[in-house]
Amino acid sequence: MSDFLNRISENLRAEKIFAVATRISGTENVGAHLFVYADGVTENSLGEAELDAQVRADALDFITGERSETRTYGDTQIFIETYAPPPRLLIVGGVHTAIPLTHYAKILGFRVTIVDGRGRFATRERFPHADELLIEWPDDVIPRLLMDASTYVVILTHDPKFDIPTLRALSTTRPRYIGAMGSRETRRQHMDELRAQGVPEEFLKTVYGPVGLDLGGRSPEEMALAIIAQIIAVRYGHSGGHLKLDS
Repeated sequence: MSDFLNRISENLRAEKIFAVATRISGTENVGAHLFVYADGVTENSLGEAELDAQVRADALDFITGERSETRTYGDTQIFIETYAPPPRLLIVGGVHTAIPLTHYAKILGFRVTIVDGRGRFATRERFPHADELLIEWPDDVIPRLLMDASTYVVILTHDPKFDIPTLRALSTTRPRYIGAMGSRETRRQHMDELRAQGVPEEFLKTVYGPVGLDLGGRSPEEMALAIIAQIIAVRYGHSGGHLKLDS
């Protein structure tokens, strides 16, 4: 039991999102545990390879929805419990919309990082509530950051010299959400350029753009509200009536 608790503690300290499946009924191996991580890796066993595979598939779905549930597999009940760290929001571009977006995200319990290579934008005066300010180019920063199912990324620069390198850097990562500001035509131009650079189509289809729910807002505060609403919808597996770029 101490090894089991130590493993949970290690994962929590590392801020990993994972699930623990525990065998709570059946004819044998009651109390056995299976750890399932967001990338599909597993540790330990419930005692049967076929059961492990079935539970792993369900646990990955639960991780995505950040939920826990007891499931029945034949005559065996398995409790699948998801452990999720505080969600992280990476905002690329310290523009006006980023200010209320940071405020909304902090109210909702997100850890917020602002990254912008322009020091005059990423300042503590503009973002007193941000957890971290990084005055660096986004494509240099992204490889060093943890990008998993608890990570959400919003690109607010709507400038190809920022957007395209940022999206290219993100194409090898697996955050929960990527949204990019800009008109449909701007987004299409950027996607075409990324395709020409060899960025996989599978990745491009995951990018939400124009970013945010279609609330009709115009001010930075209203646009920020539409963005955080879309993030919440994605976090809990709802469409929210989002607009997604047709590739």
